[in-house]
Amino acid sequence: MKAERRFLVTADKGVCRHTIYQPGSHAGILLLRPDQDGIRPVMELFGTGLVKLSLEALTETVTVVTPRGYSVRRAKK
Repeated sequence: MKAERRFLVTADKGVCRHTIYQPGSHAGILLLRPDQDGIRPVMELFGTGLVKLSLEALTETVTVVTPRGYSVRRAKK
């Protein structure tokens, strides 16, 4: 995934366990965490997240987006 520069967008919180997918070890992960289940809340949060964030600026990070905001984890230098 990192060599191909593919950015992963998911709602699977298991993907973002920091012990497995550390920031900097991949092209980037965007985790969507809506308050409700279903595809509609996920897609709405995705649209909101794209308005607030630049995927290019999130390269090699793990970013979590919720209805209340977002957090970005970057690789330690």
